Amino acid sequence: MTTLYAGVAGTVGMQHSGNLAGVFRQEVGSNKWEKLTGGLPEDAEVHAITVHPEDPNIIYVGTTKGIYRSASRGDTFQRCSMTADDPDVWSILIHPSNPRRIYAGATPVGVYRSDDGGNSWKKLVDPPLPDRVHMAFPCRVMRLDLDPNSPDDVYATLEANGTMRSRDAGETWEDCTADLIRFCEEPKYRSRIGSQTEIEGMLDGHALACSAAAPGTVFLANRMGLFRSDDRGEHWTDMEIGRFSPLTYGRDIRTSPHDPKVLYAALSPAARSTDGSVYRSDDVGKTWKRFDHGIKADATMMGVTVHPTDPNQVYAVSRAGQVFGTQDGGKSWQEHRLPEGVRDAYCVACG
Repeated sequence: MTTLYAGVAGTVGMQHSGNLAGVFRQEVGSNKWEKLTGGLPEDAEVHAITVHPEDPNIIYVGTTKGIYRSASRGDTFQRCSMTADDPDVWSILIHPSNPRRIYAGATPVGVYRSDDGGNSWKKLVDPPLPDRVHMAFPCRVMRLDLDPNSPDDVYATLEANGTMRSRDAGETWEDCTADLIRFCEEPKYRSRIGSQTEIEGMLDGHALACSAAAPGTVFLANRMGLFRSDDRGEHWTDMEIGRFSPLTYGRDIRTSPHDPKVLYAALSPAARSTDGSVYRSDDVGKTWKRFDHGIKADATMMGVTVHPTDPNQVYAVSRAGQVFGTQDGGKSWQEHRLPEGVRDAYCVACG
């Protein structure tokens, strides 16, 4: 039985208050969503959900009040004590070969690491990135991933301040943003919505991914599309997703846990839009095809996830509270809409 999880945030500017934020769970096939309340703060917004790769009973949830862990598929949660003032956590990465090692990305910008499955945490050194973009919200670490071929190589993308890397499991960090800024020499890569600079769009990072099929390579999803670095973030190339999709706003990118040549991307027109889609690449990002045939997203597609043990199961979530899923490798899709009034969904996970 597959368990689906959706994370919902009550962000400033939305119509509802925080009491509709949180984690929602559904057993696939039941068409019934349940809000999980056992140990989670009622007013916590949820930005990240990660299922343990070896034990689907264990899930980690990143919230505005730190990380919470469940050993019962969400029946009950316990707070993972990170610091005196637990940070707002936007990303959680479990090491693929050493699942007791976990990384968390937060706002204010910071990366935390646990080496004991989340029982204790260390705040890693603050990254030495200049504050290039001044948005109305604090900058945050939106996604972390590591290179399976060099597992001490950890990468992070920030909203909105580019990308960074660590070559020593997070002990030190280096800026990988200069070559992204270079793109802004061309007008088509310039975008300013809420800051003082037109480099904003290229530094508006949402997700990144690594692949065992491409050592030293990082794939990045940001406001301006999908980008790729083949030299550990030193230089970037535009993957030119517009050749394959009319929607080019990159919100999520994931590598399949079953085949490192397979990537999935969540694409939309903009951060707040009335459309969204899931695309799939079978050749490590060289070409892409629309994967979610037959669905109609009413808002930006925020996230995509692949079942850890069944490659035919793929799920995606739109900001409007729609969860879409296929159990037959994309041949057919079902919509699992969250309860009435629940919107601003940020993430989806399954196990």
